[in-house]
Amino acid sequence: MPDHIRHLKTVEQRLLWLSHWMIHNANHLRPKVDGIKIGGHQASSASMVSIMTALYFSALRPEDRVAVKPHASPVFHAMQYLVGNQTRGKMENFRGYGGVQSYPSRTKDTDDVDFSTGSVGLGVGMTALASIVQDFITAKAWGQDVTPGRMVALVGDAELDEGNIYEVLQEGWKNDLRNTWWIIDYNRQSLDGIVREGLFGRVEKIFEAFGWDVVRVKYGALQRAAFAEPGGAALRDWIDACPNAEYSALTYMGGANWRKRLMEELGDQGEVSALIDRRSDAELAALMENLGGNCVETMAETFAAIDHDRPTCFLAYTIKGWGTPIAGHKDNHGGLMTKAQMAEWQVSMGVPEGQEWEPMATVSDTAGFRSFLDKVPFFAGGSRRYTDARLDVPAVAAETSREISTQMAFGKFLDNLARADSDLASRILTTSPDVTGTTGLGPWVNRRRLFSRTAQKDAFIEHRIPSTAKWNFDPEGQHLELGIAEMNLFLLLGAAGLAHSLWGRRLIPIGTVYDPFVHRGLDALNYACYQDARFMIVGTPSGVTLAPEGGAHQSVGTPLTGMAQDGLASFEPAFADELAVIMEWAFDYMQRDGGKDPDERTWLRDQTGGSVYLRLTTKPLDQPGQRVDDAFRQGAIDGAYWMRRPGPNCSIVIAYQGAVADEAIAAAGLVGEHRRDVAVLSVTSADRLNAGWTAAQRERARGNSKARAHVERLLDDLPVHCTLITVIDGHPATLSWLGSVAGHRVVSHGVEHFGQTGSIGELYRHFGIDRHALVASVLKLTAGSPAC
Repeated sequence: MPDHIRHLKTVEQRLLWLSHWMIHNANHLRPKVDGIKIGGHQASSASMVSIMTALYFSALRPEDRVAVKPHASPVFHAMQYLVGNQTRGKMENFRGYGGVQSYPSRTKDTDDVDFSTGSVGLGVGMTALASIVQDFITAKAWGQDVTPGRMVALVGDAELDEGNIYEVLQEGWKNDLRNTWWIIDYNRQSLDGIVREGLFGRVEKIFEAFGWDVVRVKYGALQRAAFAEPGGAALRDWIDACPNAEYSALTYMGGANWRKRLMEELGDQGEVSALIDRRSDAELAALMENLGGNCVETMAETFAAIDHDRPTCFLAYTIKGWGTPIAGHKDNHGGLMTKAQMAEWQVSMGVPEGQEWEPMATVSDTAGFRSFLDKVPFFAGGSRRYTDARLDVPAVAAETSREISTQMAFGKFLDNLARADSDLASRILTTSPDVTGTTGLGPWVNRRRLFSRTAQKDAFIEHRIPSTAKWNFDPEGQHLELGIAEMNLFLLLGAAGLAHSLWGRRLIPIGTVYDPFVHRGLDALNYACYQDARFMIVGTPSGVTLAPEGGAHQSVGTPLTGMAQDGLASFEPAFADELAVIMEWAFDYMQRDGGKDPDERTWLRDQTGGSVYLRLTTKPLDQPGQRVDDAFRQGAIDGAYWMRRPGPNCSIVIAYQGAVADEAIAAAGLVGEHRRDVAVLSVTSADRLNAGWTAAQRERARGNSKARAHVERLLDDLPVHCTLITVIDGHPATLSWLGSVAGHRVVSHGVEHFGQTGSIGELYRHFGIDRHALVASVLKLTAGSPAC
């Protein structure tokens, strides 16, 4: 046996043991605090061991990036432990507080995770979109020294039920996808049962239709050798015809049962009988379980044979639970070896008692093996987490139009950036799921072009047909046009938002989407934020303000999503100058990577940085005139400022967020005819206001009585009898919490139900978010009381 294969087999056995011992320790040996199963997916890990050994220790290079199948997390951590990138303490605390994570995490694990996984299917899709981002970078003058790598996904066969995978296949075909490997652990078992017969034959045709090479890895080296013996062809035919469930059951029952079944069905053929008889029960079991994906030699040879950059899908046949006592059992997905099974298996694996955590236990040639590990290309260069310098942010000039919508202002700001020659503008990547022209990106794209690895002229321009869109495709282009699939949008933003770490080249990704369809991609949005990707998502048009489109196109809950989503600073500006201030801040915020200590002025962790969500609208508003004072600028960033300050006897505050600004301001004027001293609070970010307030409360609970949030300082001078009237074109809970800050009474106006078609005025009246509804609330509250 060549030394390389011999060492790979040693790695394979070491990873099999260490991953399973880590799970066993967490479930059976470590003291239980909650009295519940810790879990860890031993069987799902076992089926991946040979694949991951061949991939990481033979095929990969440092520039390659991998999304590991979530349930193979123990193998990944065992691998990092074996090469010295993980500590025993964290391994012993698997799935415990501060230990290695249940699923690989870029932000929670300390070993070298490329892509977080956990929500099945998303890591798979992200690798393809990351490859497109890689092409985007290497096509630019500032990215040509980046060495392209393969983007690899290790895929559980049950993940192929996830629809987002097929959306990504289409997007990859449209963008001439390359340098992408998807390696499918085809163990034919899922959490609840056995994968249907013939399923992958259908899936295979889908891959081929979208231009992928499909490589079936069905037989291991032992099986291929047996097939070459007399009678081997009949054995191969029997294996091919055996149903998935039968194969799994026979695997679990072991060698004697394999012999009985094979002799019953093939034993009357002399050559086949001789082939079976030449093997002991243990050898026969090893032969029948030696599928291609469980043979490290076969997997290494298969990977090495790929000499092109076409997208490739490897169908690696495996046994779920391979090499363990629970191999093949249909309940093994969440099952665990018992203490007795583990003790027996430990003996069979040759691991001495007391050396369970020893990386080199069972290794006879430790010097040679260590030398092999030191030379593995993928690990030789150390950590592959890069960084890039922060880009200077040019000033975003406020739009001075008398009447303009925030969506149009956003488009003008980007157009101004496109005209200039700043470093930040050159690193912007814009994208949209087939709504580029209707979300404000048109002028930017006309100037900066669409990205494609090969130049493509706009036929309308070539034929001199008038059009507002000049859609030339070019390697220098900076816009990636997507199909109508919001999951792809957020996965692409996630991949581009990690560019500084994955390739050492910072991007400023900006995506636009119709605001109600933010929720169509929530799983991928959460996934992107969990990875600490940095991007700007612009949801526009929003709310029932998108009146003629009807309820399906009118967002209600997205402001609450903006408040709840970790890693995402959410804003809903009403005026263009607010948007200018916020965007200028956001371009810097997206690049920050400081500590997690909060700013004691706001108690927000702004130096940590993050992504940004802008909820914009198509409704033009009269602009308030030039405002440059620090209170306005800082308040717009911190979340709120006084549009009309309260006096000492203020009895009514009208607080608004977003497009209903004109209704709130007009209502204050009408109320002023009946009540004196009416204040108007302009909220630009309920998210940041609320986050600062809750953080300040936690700080006070720790004993710092001086901790005060921005919203607390804003409301400090209001009399206790003052009433807050809140209004938003969205769910009223977005602002209703303001009364809890200082104990004021609150009446909240907003939208809780699906809208319908109509004019803005009609829908505002229908939902009670117009000026007259606000005035009615004030008059009802103050009926019979003296004016202030």
